[in-house]
Amino acid sequence: MIKKWWHDKVAYQIYPKSFYDSNGDGIGDIPGIISKLDYLQDLGVDIVWLSPCYRSPLADQGYDISDYYNIDPRFGTMEDMERLITEAKKRNMYILMDLVVNHCSDEHEWFRKACEDPDGKYGNFFYLRDKKDGELPTNWRSYFGGPVWEGLPGTDKQYLHVFHKKQPDLNWENPELREEVYKNINWWLDKGLGGFRIDAIINIKKALPFRNYAPDRDDGLCSIHAMLQEAKGIGEFLGEMRDRTFKKYDAFAVGEVFNEKPEEIPDFIGDNGYFSSMFDFNETIFGKSQKGWYDAQPVTPDDYKKCCFESQAKVGDIGFLSNIIENHDEPRGVSHYIPEGDCCEESKKMLAALNFMLRGLPFIYQGQELGMENVPFTSIEEVDDISSHDEYKVALEAGLSPEEALKAVSEFSRDNARTPMQWSDEANAGFTTGTPWLRVNPNYTSINAEEQMKDPKSVWNFYKKLISLRKNPAYKETVVYGALEPVWEERHNLMAYYRKGDKTLLVVGNYQREAQEIVLPGGHRKVLLNNYGDVAEDNGRIRLYGYQVLILEM
Repeated sequence: MIKKWWHDKVAYQIYPKSFYDSNGDGIGDIPGIISKLDYLQDLGVDIVWLSPCYRSPLADQGYDISDYYNIDPRFGTMEDMERLITEAKKRNMYILMDLVVNHCSDEHEWFRKACEDPDGKYGNFFYLRDKKDGELPTNWRSYFGGPVWEGLPGTDKQYLHVFHKKQPDLNWENPELREEVYKNINWWLDKGLGGFRIDAIINIKKALPFRNYAPDRDDGLCSIHAMLQEAKGIGEFLGEMRDRTFKKYDAFAVGEVFNEKPEEIPDFIGDNGYFSSMFDFNETIFGKSQKGWYDAQPVTPDDYKKCCFESQAKVGDIGFLSNIIENHDEPRGVSHYIPEGDCCEESKKMLAALNFMLRGLPFIYQGQELGMENVPFTSIEEVDDISSHDEYKVALEAGLSPEEALKAVSEFSRDNARTPMQWSDEANAGFTTGTPWLRVNPNYTSINAEEQMKDPKSVWNFYKKLISLRKNPAYKETVVYGALEPVWEERHNLMAYYRKGDKTLLVVGNYQREAQEIVLPGGHRKVLLNNYGDVAEDNGRIRLYGYQVLILEM
């Protein structure tokens, strides 16, 4: 493997709207991010990914971009963005932006021009089809529910949107469109951006010609995945984008990639991959159902272990995964992966270590380092997230009561990760002096950064130790590049693996409330990290307390 500048880094995702509000309008902003760079540096973060802060009507919280060359006034100005890049560089940190190029906003200039002249240049920037009475061009269901087709305003045509109807899909088959995308990417990289996280990128290649697939629900529509499974040739687009943009700048690019086939992994993240890295979603998609969130299965400790090890085995040493516990589209990881009723400081630290020590690039989502939890909802009216509203409707249509439907939605709602960052126990968790755009999780008085930074035994300080271990010159080579070998794989509620490089480390977590015993196959030199005060060891036998995690140098 060719060693790259980003291999030994630690990344942190910011959801700008909810991170820190500098001007009291209830919305997080770029000056707020700048004011917290020292916090991130103190934690040990190197790469900061910002969810979209481009100009947008926010139909899908900024993933509907109306101007790729401007910052939304809610978040600040272009000068603020340039200052953020400069201030990050002073701290040896890199800023990533979200690259959202499967679709734009219906308020983008391209789309407005397509409405004015659907047969002209900009009509070909989108997928347009003639309207036929009572008939849709295809029976695909959008990610947010309902058909993927919507009438093109003022015309007798309709346009494709695989996400929200305010997010028309861009036609990547058109070379002119691709040129515009590359021009914009390079414009940002010239500003000193470290790279991009690439949103929903698998969707840019449609299976041509368009056709219907077997319906999978009573609405007569089929999942968009049925079409994507048939789409061939995405590599031509992705290879061209790499060569025309990221490669020229040695920029970091991490792809949001679903449904990749094992034989395609070298193409995606090998030495000359389309991307530097891609996220591991194996754990996040486990247990999901085509019927909807209400039908999802809980993730058991053994499921979590199996998902992690499957991903590690699949990628091996081909390239680097980006490992996550949560992100802006997922519920809080500690609420999702820790059995109900067992969420506590020990279990949160255990989950952190088991994920963080996997081979690959660790990504921390804002508040994860505090062990932030899902937010309790009492009514669907409290929910902002558009996909949650759709899933609530799906659950009701499946026969669930409003209470059952709300419970199902609450477990998976994207709002769980989007509640304001919990900075202190002051009003609104110290996030804003105004009224927050989304209500703060009421547990901010007991879970907040200010308290945890002062407490050497806090979840925050445990994350800081994990980052410090990854960067420690004595262990860096092993933690970053060492092989991963699972051990005691068949043991119930135990997750353990070796990291083998110039040293051998054992990471072992007791994924349950009850104690269990392990016998070490040989002695250990030292305990590098422990979420308890002691190790109950007798002659090579270790009795692991409930949710104890150990990182041992063997």
